[in-house]
Formats: sequence, structure tokens, C-alpha cells
Amino acid sequence: QIQLMESGGGSVNSGGSLKLTCEVSGWSFRTRYMAWFRQTPGKDREGVAAIDNDGSVTYTDSVDGRFTISQDNDRNTLYLQMNNLKPEDTAMYYCAADIVGHNYKINHPSVRYDYNYWGQGTQVTVSS
Repeated sequence: QIQLMESGGGSVNSGGSLKLTCEVSGWSFRTRYMAWFRQTPGKDREGVAAIDNDGSVTYTDSVDGRFTISQDNDRNTLYLQMNNLKPEDTAMYYCAADIVGHNYKINHPSVRYDYNYWGQGTQVTVSS
């Protein structure tokens, strides 16, 4: 019923930009909290950016000032604009959503457990 689908990943050079998109379908809940995560092999999935039901946004320190999370007015399309990309940004990026607000800040190592709905991921590769 609920589906999240990421797109927009690819390969870019250091300093380049990408814009990720997450399409949300089947969402019938009154509230919506969404976020972007990323994961590299052998490491835990880490929070990147989050947007709350009221539209407030937060970022992990490593991307603050470079990434921007946003959504369309209908809230069924989520974006992550990534500028000034660095090789360390290379990861599989995931869209996540939940009914209730997150309990942990986006940089908390357990923040991924606040989200129950996930997309399949889109790969971002940044070359030096």
C-alpha cells in the first residue's frame, strides 16, 4: 500500500551536484515525517536530513550547508538537493517516512529506528 521510490542518483565529480527525488504513494495517515539516509557497505545507515510534519528541517553536521531537503506542496514528492559533493558522500541513499515525529536527532546513531517506511535506495557516487 505505502510505497517510497527514490530516483536521481548517479555518478558525479567532486564539487558537483545531484538532486534526489522520493515519490510517496499510498500515504493515508494524517501526519508525515520524512528523512533521507545513506549507507555504505559494512556501516550502519546514517541520517542525512529530515523534514518534520510542520516543515522544519534538520541536517547532520557533515552535510549542513551543502544539502537541502524539501518537498512539494502535496508532500508526496521529497527532494534532496546535494551541492558541493565530496567523495565521502558516496553511498546508497534511502528515503524514509513515518507517521510520528522522530525521537532522535538526525545525527543520532539510532535515528534510523524512528522510521518504519523505506524506499529501495538510489546510489550516489562521487569521484575525486
